[in-house]
Amino acid sequence: MTPPRGPGDTADQDRTDLLPPGHRVGDWVVSELIGSGGWSTVYAARPAGTPRDRRAPDRAARPPDGADVALKIMPTAGLAPRQARRIVESARREVELGRRAGHPRLIGFREAFVLAAPERPAVDGAIVLVMERAAGSLRELLDAGVSEAGRGRLIAGICEGLAHLHRSGWVHADLKPENVLLGRDGSVKLSDFGLATELTGTHGYVPPMGTLDYLPPERWRAPLGELGVQVRPSADIWALGVVIHEVFASGASPFSGATPVARGAAVQEYGEGRAPLRMDLAVPPFWRALAADCLAPTHGTRAPHTAESLLARIHAAEGARAAVTRATGARRPRGRARAAVLAAVVCGTAVATLCADAVREGASASPGRAGAAAGTLTVFNAERGCQDRADREPQCSLGLAIDPLRPYAAGNVVPTRVWHGDDLTAECRLPDGQPVIDEEDLQSTLWFRVRLRPGSAYPTAWLPAVRTKDRPALPGCPRPTTAR
Repeated sequence: MTPPRGPGDTADQDRTDLLPPGHRVGDWVVSELIGSGGWSTVYAARPAGTPRDRRAPDRAARPPDGADVALKIMPTAGLAPRQARRIVESARREVELGRRAGHPRLIGFREAFVLAAPERPAVDGAIVLVMERAAGSLRELLDAGVSEAGRGRLIAGICEGLAHLHRSGWVHADLKPENVLLGRDGSVKLSDFGLATELTGTHGYVPPMGTLDYLPPERWRAPLGELGVQVRPSADIWALGVVIHEVFASGASPFSGATPVARGAAVQEYGEGRAPLRMDLAVPPFWRALAADCLAPTHGTRAPHTAESLLARIHAAEGARAAVTRATGARRPRGRARAAVLAAVVCGTAVATLCADAVREGASASPGRAGAAAGTLTVFNAERGCQDRADREPQCSLGLAIDPLRPYAAGNVVPTRVWHGDDLTAECRLPDGQPVIDEEDLQSTLWFRVRLRPGSAYPTAWLPAVRTKDRPALPGCPRPTTAR
């Protein structure tokens, strides 16, 4: 099928130099260019009454926070009537949503007007939207590198904004890192509502456009009706899943491909059940599970995971981590029984043995999985798409560490790979190795030294406890002094 067109596909000229610094637009004076897309160009501006040199903009001389605004210039000159109508409709949606659905997690809207500039024909008659100015975008932050501590806060902020939009009866329809802005205080603000649509019952309608990397499987085959393409809140949830993956995987998409169209083909393969969902191992287990629910392949399987329910899960996980911190920091737990009870309360009985490694005291061996032979470990891969024991594709393999005291990363992995369901022989256990995140996003420092087959480059290697559900009774390992 012909893929949906992106907002920039109609652009056939460079609009980045439409307005020079110092040019007056209504009650505002342009100070610098922020960015340019197919339909619009965005400038920073200050109130016209602000005294300032009108030559090249000086960031150090910027007025106090709150004085600057962002001007979104949407030219209509020289466009075909159909293109002009699309721009007018896009502006109307932004104005309507900005006036009716204000919220701290949405970029603030101030005013809109038509620019009269006969001396500049390219912008004469352009629609101007005046909005709150942000400090930057999530895309810029991803390019620079997001701190580990800030990732959860960013995703929670996006969920707050989406939850408000959906409660207000709107779908964003173009959620992506470029449209997630950051305030000077680090707050998250959703922006660019040119494709946003108000729901009529369970769905709304949008033009057959959007950013290809964030379209759910159903959008690729959706019929185009008189009002446009149907869209529902679950489309925003799909885009959120892609964004979560990007935040934790250094901007990488969960779908492989060299181009947006190729990645779109991978999305369709997954949506039709012909390919599993494969996420980067850099995504921690809690966020991997959250992203997987957002990326459920159909509207029906995705719909239960609303922005509000996802936000509640994030807050519950934060509360659980805080409870463990208080329990282990304020008073040390007393023995294995105390650890097992705390793990069951915080994490649930299904993963209590994993969490017990994060909160227990000392190196005492904990009971193994029922039926597991002493010294035998069965490899466990938490990624559901990799739990078929016959599936031994490279993407589903797991690494064994050379040194349990160094970070569990690519440079610290032996050549031998293992897969879900493989049985390994364990020699001993090390309780205080490098911390590794488990399925509930809690840390475990427990490692097992395992034997490799004869002739391997390394006779033994180390398996982190999160890669198995077994807890055999084993002696303690001597603490390694250097990596081999």
